Amino acid sequence: MKIRLVMMGKTKEQFTDEGYSFYKNRVVNYLPFDDLIIPGLKNSGGFTPDEFRWREGELLMKHTRDDDFLVLLDERGKAFTSRDFARFVQQRMNTGIKTLTFIIGGAYGFSDEVYKAAHFKLSLSSMTFPHQLVRIVFMEQLYRAMTILRNEPYHNE
Repeated sequence: MKIRLVMMGKTKEQFTDEGYSFYKNRVVNYLPFDDLIIPGLKNSGGFTPDEFRWREGELLMKHTRDDDFLVLLDERGKAFTSRDFARFVQQRMNTGIKTLTFIIGGAYGFSDEVYKAAHFKLSLSSMTFPHQLVRIVFMEQLYRAMTILRNEPYHNE
């Protein structure tokens, strides 16, 4: 199984790119992984939040496949412990899914179309984070999940 991370919008701070790359370089040692950054909308100053969600949703859906298992990183999703998240990933691996695709939306969240296409919603926290930090937190948790599944010492309890 391959894991894919689709992200809306580019990062603005170098430290977020560095943190993301740090964990990405570790994750790729465990399983096939790729990512896609979809540039933010241009000339969008007059858009309402609904228009933002709709237009970003169209862009996101263009970059998913019908056979992807889509997981939205969403504040209203299911919260897991790190071990639960590792089990979630393992269960997807066991079902023969070709690509497990996680999606980080933009500042206004997801459109109804994206919610309807999703198979699962995952919450990293009940707190709200900028999407740049979500990238780092998600990648660290994905790396942690891989070490848990391999019974490596990174995750301490």
